[in-house]
Amino acid sequence: MAATRKMPQTFFWGNSVSSMQTEGAWNIDGKGPSVYDVRPATATTSDWHDAIDEYHRYDEDLDLMQAMHMNMYRIQVSWSRVIPDGDGAVNAQGLAFYDRLVDAMLKRGITPMICLYHFDMPLALAQNENGFMSRHTVEAFVRFGKLVIDHFADRVPYWITFNEHNLYFTDEVFNISGYETGDKSLNDLYTIFHHTMLAHAQLDAYVHDKYAQLKIGGMVAATPVYPATPKPNDVLAAQQLDQFLYQNLNEAFVQGHYDHQVLTYVAQHGIDYDLQVGDDEILAQMHADFLAFSYYQTLTINADKLPATAAPNDYLNYGGEANRFLATSEWGWGIDPIGFRRLITDLYNRYQVPVFPIENGIGCREQWDGEQPIQDDLRIKYHADHIKAMKDAMFIDGAKVLGYLGWGLIDIPSSHADVEKRYGVVYVNRSNHDLKDLRRVPKQSFYWLKAVLAKNGDEL
Repeated sequence: MAATRKMPQTFFWGNSVSSMQTEGAWNIDGKGPSVYDVRPATATTSDWHDAIDEYHRYDEDLDLMQAMHMNMYRIQVSWSRVIPDGDGAVNAQGLAFYDRLVDAMLKRGITPMICLYHFDMPLALAQNENGFMSRHTVEAFVRFGKLVIDHFADRVPYWITFNEHNLYFTDEVFNISGYETGDKSLNDLYTIFHHTMLAHAQLDAYVHDKYAQLKIGGMVAATPVYPATPKPNDVLAAQQLDQFLYQNLNEAFVQGHYDHQVLTYVAQHGIDYDLQVGDDEILAQMHADFLAFSYYQTLTINADKLPATAAPNDYLNYGGEANRFLATSEWGWGIDPIGFRRLITDLYNRYQVPVFPIENGIGCREQWDGEQPIQDDLRIKYHADHIKAMKDAMFIDGAKVLGYLGWGLIDIPSSHADVEKRYGVVYVNRSNHDLKDLRRVPKQSFYWLKAVLAKNGDEL
């Protein structure tokens, strides 16, 4: 008998954002500075002071989400808004903002998901502790996490700790962990990664021990990598990348330990990642309720370009190549809905844990003429093809999927502060260096998505 294509009634459709990319209000109501607040604008990027001013405009944005029939919004609670120095007194005004935001979601029938850390380390902890290089920062983050979980446990059912946690196992770690000083060595990379996993494990255990009604999962930035050719060395490099950058974390999230291949590499290369007595017992507490990920593109790996001394963590720095068989975005990102299906199916087959894609989208350059909605056919096709691929993973392959959250479905600055790389189905009227009026203007994709979600995605 053929499986029905009708989506589950409790399926989540929604939006994902970070606080530094949405809120603005960087220095009011008691907020302390984060490392992003002191990063200046450049010729091609904005500063982080205003973003899209959702701090003052969240009602307008939530009304748009409700109009699109979205029923989930993944937000970040800014550490330095709630605890200005990351390690001291609680800022009541900061918590009060998130109370207003969460309550406004619930009023509209939108389920909140909270992410506790999205790269914006409190500046004081970066300067005083070198961010997550320090176990003191781990302790401070766990205290912050427990505070936020306790405060919102009666209203927020879904939680993640670190956005795109596998980025802490790549060179990007030195930009997102509060790392201010050091030689950016492999030891430092592995140390920061280990410290963040310890933080996640403690909060995972806290949720499961204290709040049976809550769900907490791990999240990675999923960029599946194909061999560039059928050559055995390319196939081997692709397997190593998958094991180090993805399955190492997924195994830890679900099974409570690092991957054997990764630990073998650590032992053979004498990597010091600050493993201390009791750490393995902390990690063993992990038991993910779901596996979440972002997905935008796939790549290939050309092993001929890899230096003999390169760690698998760094392979893409040397041998990553675009897939010549795929169309690409304006930023050269390969558009691969079949890769999306393969990822979902493989994750569920491996771990038998519900899968949750919580970021997916395409960045485009767009200019509003001040009158007509932007005709963003490429974005419509991108989301249509990826939602169809997700449904194939569910209804043909049998994967259990909790929902589909787009990234930045209202325009926000990209992760590298470029407002002109737009992901939204709603245009925000600002540029990198001119705030203009920040008006929200639905694009054609807004009306398409509204129609799709009105029928729970069943007609795709």
